[in-house]
Amino acid sequence: MELLVSMFPILVPIILLGFLNMPALKGMSVTAILVILASLFIWKMPLKALAASAIQGFHKSLTIAWILLGALLLLRALEYTGSVDRINAGFTKLTTDMRLQTILIVFLFGSLIEGVSGFGAPAMVTAPLLIALGFKPLSSIVLALVADSTAASFGAVGTPLTVGLSNTVGTAEMGKVGLKIANLELISGTLVPLILIVMLVFLLPNQHTQNRLKSVLQVTPWCIAIGLVYSISNIGSQLLLGYELTSVISPIIALVIAILSIKFNILLPKDVKKNPWKQSPKITIKEPKTNISLARAWMPYVLVVVLLVIPKLIRPIHDWLNTHVNLSLTNILGFKAIDSSWLLLASPGTVLLIVALLTVLLREESFRSFSKEAWGVVKSMKTTLLTLIVTLIMVQVFTNTNFNGADLDSMPGYLASFMATHLHGVWLAIAPILGAVGSFVTGSTTVSTLTFSSIQADVAIDAGLDKYLILAGQVIGAAVGNMICVYNIVSVSGVVGLKGEEGKVMRKTAIPAAAYLFFLIISIFVFK
Repeated sequence: MELLVSMFPILVPIILLGFLNMPALKGMSVTAILVILASLFIWKMPLKALAASAIQGFHKSLTIAWILLGALLLLRALEYTGSVDRINAGFTKLTTDMRLQTILIVFLFGSLIEGVSGFGAPAMVTAPLLIALGFKPLSSIVLALVADSTAASFGAVGTPLTVGLSNTVGTAEMGKVGLKIANLELISGTLVPLILIVMLVFLLPNQHTQNRLKSVLQVTPWCIAIGLVYSISNIGSQLLLGYELTSVISPIIALVIAILSIKFNILLPKDVKKNPWKQSPKITIKEPKTNISLARAWMPYVLVVVLLVIPKLIRPIHDWLNTHVNLSLTNILGFKAIDSSWLLLASPGTVLLIVALLTVLLREESFRSFSKEAWGVVKSMKTTLLTLIVTLIMVQVFTNTNFNGADLDSMPGYLASFMATHLHGVWLAIAPILGAVGSFVTGSTTVSTLTFSSIQADVAIDAGLDKYLILAGQVIGAAVGNMICVYNIVSVSGVVGLKGEEGKVMRKTAIPAAAYLFFLIISIFVFK
């Protein structure tokens, strides 16, 4: 009974959203009710601990909604000032081929945003860019979520290792885990660009329907080359600079190589410029109504990256941002382990919001007129916010069931311990799956790793396995799980305005997630 109940946060959303196509708000509400009832009557969780977990979940949902608000307002500001049209014109000048645009925007630019920010921001930024280029909303969401995988292992300047492994290995050992991650992703990470193109051509709606296999094969050498450049840059960054800046340096190097290869038609079909692959029916990109330069149109995104990177590199600024306007909750209702961090000035949402306001002000547009647009954005977030609240309350109750009167481990701990006991002999394959399960529920590579890394290390030692290899599998698996996490799907869907289709998105992202895990497990056996 306990095993089945501990799997509620995994099985119920898959059934309700993935198979019954129930909207996320309803599906996650049902899941939350079941988890709460199980925590009360099976785990015998005290009401006070349950209330503390609910407050924690509500607070965490606000921190995510703040990032979502910033992303939406920045997008609206870019549209309002004509920057989006100018950016699109710039992309079409480089290439109008949607296969190449996919890699440039969601994989490379998205990986850069992940490297400096994390917290779900990359997909929220890149999905709207794809839509503006003519991609369908469902395609944009799926591609953005799938692309935000490889970089998430080192996301937010190495946070999944620095924080996620903090209870398991020392600082010096984190570099060894990071190098294992980079080596493992020589196979799985290198294939991500190609996986994205296969998704675009074969599995996403309303796309070009003729010569699909040829459409993939034409760009396969280029995709593998870009993926390989990214993966090799990961290893080089590890060896020269350490794991913290890996997901910042690698996408920059790969982005430069990709742009040059497109410009000089290297490893690409000869007719990619004359006969580019486009969505069917074809979308004509509007000529920008403003004379804004391309550099100025991109400046808000450049500013976002700069403002996110500076605190990571300059310690006094980092310390100031992390000590002022602290909206965090600690020792909620007296429980020391139940807290929720919200450093408002250090939040990516604050950076996005500031850049959105600057974008409007520096273009000398009417701020009063834009304020009406901003209020419309706030009102549009209602359903998304409610879904986030319900989902995060469920997640925190699930996580905090270690406070119980039944003398049981927490639900995630119970599930992991069961797997460790009964699947001990095949742990090389199980380690990344457990990591993916953790982030599927929590939506965080860091939280999944923080939750399961100790169990992973203990099993590795008991089974005589390479501890660093197993921990690397945990981190990468957790990064993969973000593709199918419910509240990541809800957040990105909220940005692009596609609501009630979360189950369809989950079914689409589950395919590349499974493929990624398959290649990852092969890599683990190769490097064991």
